[in-house]
Amino acid sequence: MARIRKGDQVKVIAGKDKGVEGKIIAVLENDRVIVEGVNRVQKHTRAGQAGAEGGIITAEAAIHVSNIMLVVDADGEKTTTKVGSGVIDGKKTRISRKTGKEI
Repeated sequence: MARIRKGDQVKVIAGKDKGVEGKIIAVLENDRVIVEGVNRVQKHTRAGQAGAEGGIITAEAAIHVSNIMLVVDADGEKTTTKVGSGVIDGKKTRISRKTGKEI
């Protein structure tokens, strides 16, 4: 069972973008994720034969999963929490360790 999934709201807890919140765009291999608006890098691209323009584009690069923490809504305010696992109605699910509620 994955602790972090695509679409989860997370907060960066280490690195140059510490404190920034964003949504997970993709989960990659080797415990890396791409977070919206975090770890932005510039790529230099050449013009292609299909008519694509060359230039400098800015995109998000991968960040290690140990540098992010899940953000959940607890009683109307956002709080960071660890992710645990539990069984609710006979089904394995993710739970917030801080609040004890299902994510």
